[in-house]
Amino acid sequence: MRYLGLDLGTKTLGISITDRTNTLVSPLKVLHFKEEDYESIIASVKEIVVDNNISLIVLGLPKNMDGTIGFAGQRSLNFQKLLENAGMKVELMDERLTTKEAEGIVHNNNDNVKNTKHKIDSIAASIILESYLKKVAK
Repeated sequence: MRYLGLDLGTKTLGISITDRTNTLVSPLKVLHFKEEDYESIIASVKEIVVDNNISLIVLGLPKNMDGTIGFAGQRSLNFQKLLENAGMKVELMDERLTTKEAEGIVHNNNDNVKNTKHKIDSIAASIILESYLKKVAK
């Protein structure tokens, strides 16, 4: 069984996946959808879960710097319910500053600006999933 990491935005969903031993994480893809039409991507996520024998989805939960849940955090909580209602097991992981960290990785690699947003979303999902793996390994 493998894990899937998700970084939810208003128009994109960055996705990462573990290897078969759940020790290494790789960016997988980015799903695009109409702004805040989260229901439209549930079937695509479910297909990835089934095709890759995923036992757990780790969804990033954006929190304010003081730890409170704002609009973006509520969006993730709502998406969690959609995933769970479709039969998927979901755990939340604090994702504060993951996008900034992903932007730094892309910038440090001198990647082409054309593909930067796509890479940032899937790298942020990888950072979320790696953080979860470190947390459960303790």
